[in-house]
Amino acid sequence: MFSAFKKSKPVEPVATVAVEPPASRIDMHAAIDSIGKQASNMGREAAEVRGLMEDTHKVSAGQAKVLSALAGQVQEITRAQDGISKVSNESLGAVERARKAVEDVGTEVAGIVSTLRQVSSAAGTITQIALQTRLVAFNASVEAKRAGEAGRGFGVVADAVKDLAAKVESSSKEIMSTVGELDARIEALSREIRVQEGQDKQGGFHRALADVQTGVASITAAAEQSHSICGALNEQMGAVEAEIHQTGRALDAAMSRSESFLKVSEHLIELVAECGIQTEDTPFITAATEAAGQIAKLLEDSLRTSTITMADLFDENYRPIPRTTPQQHTTRFVELADRLFPQVQERMLSLSPKVVFCIAADRNGYIATHNKKYCHPQRGDVAWDTANSRYRRVFNDRTGLASARNQRPFLLQTYRRDMGGGNFVVMKEAAAPITVNGKHWGGLRLAFHF
Repeated sequence: MFSAFKKSKPVEPVATVAVEPPASRIDMHAAIDSIGKQASNMGREAAEVRGLMEDTHKVSAGQAKVLSALAGQVQEITRAQDGISKVSNESLGAVERARKAVEDVGTEVAGIVSTLRQVSSAAGTITQIALQTRLVAFNASVEAKRAGEAGRGFGVVADAVKDLAAKVESSSKEIMSTVGELDARIEALSREIRVQEGQDKQGGFHRALADVQTGVASITAAAEQSHSICGALNEQMGAVEAEIHQTGRALDAAMSRSESFLKVSEHLIELVAECGIQTEDTPFITAATEAAGQIAKLLEDSLRTSTITMADLFDENYRPIPRTTPQQHTTRFVELADRLFPQVQERMLSLSPKVVFCIAADRNGYIATHNKKYCHPQRGDVAWDTANSRYRRVFNDRTGLASARNQRPFLLQTYRRDMGGGNFVVMKEAAAPITVNGKHWGGLRLAFHF
């Protein structure tokens, strides 16, 4: 036996080789662990980059919207300016027609002045005749008195003629006075509407018309200048809008590539986790899977005891809650969720200080009840409500919808979470499907810090 043992001594190197696999396994473990950490860091950076791209894309889209609205307003201004130019040109035509009409009136006024002067001349003649008639009647009255009784009748007629002549003379003088006043007034009007050579010699009315024409012409010129400026501005805005859209398309392409980059990192992390080698993510993946099973059992028990029907449990009629921003909704299973989910969700928060939240989402990303620290009633402050009132809300973003609809044993994602008020935090999320009586209900989401 001893000799045989000695003969086999040269085989010792084989025994030495047999000891190396454990060391190789240790090296492989270290390598996989290193790959997992590198993939995790890569995922974190990819999530940051993607988040920044999303922010930039939102800003770009907002700018494009504002610019489009501004372009519409400029077009409205242009149309208004066209209207101003049209009205101004019509006003100039109206002023010219008014000028022509006033010139015609001036001609008629000159004829009236001439007629009034003829009337005044006739009244003067009548006054002279009446005066002469009075003298003749006076002389006849004197002669009648000299004739005595024989001339009495003639004297009465002479006195009557004298009185009538006095009245005619008085009326004639009144006519002449009135005609004189009319003549003065019409002459003044004639001076106002008279058309003469030279601006300084024009009547007041024509000077006023000239001022109106000058003002309207200035309005027309200003409208045309503004129209030209708006046209140039519209062209510039069109160019800027085209550049913004081009930037948006470039951002879309970059986001698509960053999405692929992020998926590669997440796939590497999952591969590492599936190797069976413990990583820093393993406890969270295990906890998410166990919590999903516990939620599923609670829901199945509720169905078994007829606490809720299958139709109510899978209700997708998300009814908006009035006056809530961000918008909250209610469904037929919220009361059951409020009663059952916290016993699992709250316990998961004590798993590690890294845990941020643990929630059960239905297949559309709807969160009936969140962790208690995020279930505060809304105050009306959008930033505060976004961060602290996260229950009764639909989170159908990339991460939320992927976790809610995942049906693989687990899903590990890296993303940037909006905390409200412009605050973001990069974290990981382990998700496991919640299946109730063989039907996929949603997913258990366990988020944790790096």
